[in-house]
Amino acid sequence: MRPFTIVTGPAAPLMRANVDTDLIIRIERLTTLAKDALGPYALEALRYRADGGEDPDFVLNRPAFRGAPILLAEANFGCGSSREGAVWALQAIGVRCVVAPSFGDIFFNNCFQNGVLPIRLAADQVQALAEQAAAGAAFSVDLRQQVLCAPDGAQRRFDVDALRRESLLEGLDDIGLTLKHAAAIDAWEAADRAARPWHWPT
Repeated sequence: MRPFTIVTGPAAPLMRANVDTDLIIRIERLTTLAKDALGPYALEALRYRADGGEDPDFVLNRPAFRGAPILLAEANFGCGSSREGAVWALQAIGVRCVVAPSFGDIFFNNCFQNGVLPIRLAADQVQALAEQAAAGAAFSVDLRQQVLCAPDGAQRRFDVDALRRESLLEGLDDIGLTLKHAAAIDAWEAADRAARPWHWPT
């Protein structure tokens, strides 16, 4: 998992509520494509017209926001099914951080497992950021300091659970965090094997 420290770049304002995981990536795409091949299909119902051509009015098709590392959204982003592929699809188009008033719970958790930072801010704050984002100016998200810096220089603090913050900073998922304690685990296992050999069949 790629560590997340400071991410800087445009923030694409996808100001739409209840963007569900099926809209982010259709389930059939996940049955045939590798994670890194999902990019062309992320948000495809919004990005493409019926004839398969790009919709130039959709925010992620505008030159200023192609590959934008930050996504601004309205309430309940990532609701719906539990598919982890929704996070993979966003990553495949360059998204490292999503800012919204609220998230689907499973999507929110899946972000941390895949190196994407979900930030909850009040709806009026997200709207104010979207207004500044419209021209494609750069934002900066500093996870270590837990600060989002807008183009006008204003800083907005955000909260992240300490363990999740650590995992993102170090680029570790739950398994990686556990393996940081491999020496202690091995020592416990060796001691338990000696004390209770009948619990450790060969």
